[in-house]
Amino acid sequence: MDHDYFVQEAKRAEASRYASEVLNEKKIKPIWREYLETTVIALVAAILLRLFVVSAYRVNSTSMADTLFEGDYIFVNKLAYEYGTSPQIGDVIVFKYPNNPTKDFIKRIVALPGQTVQIADKILYVDNQVAEIPVHSKHIDKRIIPGDLSFRDNFGPYTVPEGHYFTMGDNRDDSRDSRFWGGVPSENIRGKAVFVYWSWQPDYSAPGWEFPYIVNAVQWFGFYLFNFPSHIRWDRLGLPL
Repeated sequence: MDHDYFVQEAKRAEASRYASEVLNEKKIKPIWREYLETTVIALVAAILLRLFVVSAYRVNSTSMADTLFEGDYIFVNKLAYEYGTSPQIGDVIVFKYPNNPTKDFIKRIVALPGQTVQIADKILYVDNQVAEIPVHSKHIDKRIIPGDLSFRDNFGPYTVPEGHYFTMGDNRDDSRDSRFWGGVPSENIRGKAVFVYWSWQPDYSAPGWEFPYIVNAVQWFGFYLFNFPSHIRWDRLGLPL
């Protein structure tokens, strides 16, 4: 029995020595390689996220003021309407402009497929009921334009076709939307706006880019470095939509 015990101990010791040799022979990754692999993984994850889940957009018009301002940067959930979920009234969406799909527009859904829209003296009716007014929507022009001159203040009645959504900008007097070019096809919708992740007050006095570019680059860098704190709209960062 003692002989078997010593044999087992010898085998365990031999196995332990072999495992130590294998571990010692294993090459340790250099630190630069670990950083490189981490960076590549992060980039691949960011690209996949950008392609399939979220997109970032910059607001470059005043049509959604005072909900969104020019210079706001927003995240858009591209999967919001997948898996049986459909757009709802009140959603702020990014979509391909029906008359020019190379352009992206951002508006608010105010009516769903099959509903009837009418605007009378700036008041929006959906199915003969006064529509709910978004918190930050506004009218900036006291004039009321007759319907035979413009669809801005007097429009319809118009029944939204199946598979389409009626959209309007929250800046009701300064928005080219479904009043002028009809409903948005569901296949044109890119996603639902989620929140503002960055907001920068545009400054039209900022230096531009002209030859020689090196001089402009120095001026541009100095301008934005000096104005960085004052041009950020801090109160808008992380604002949900």
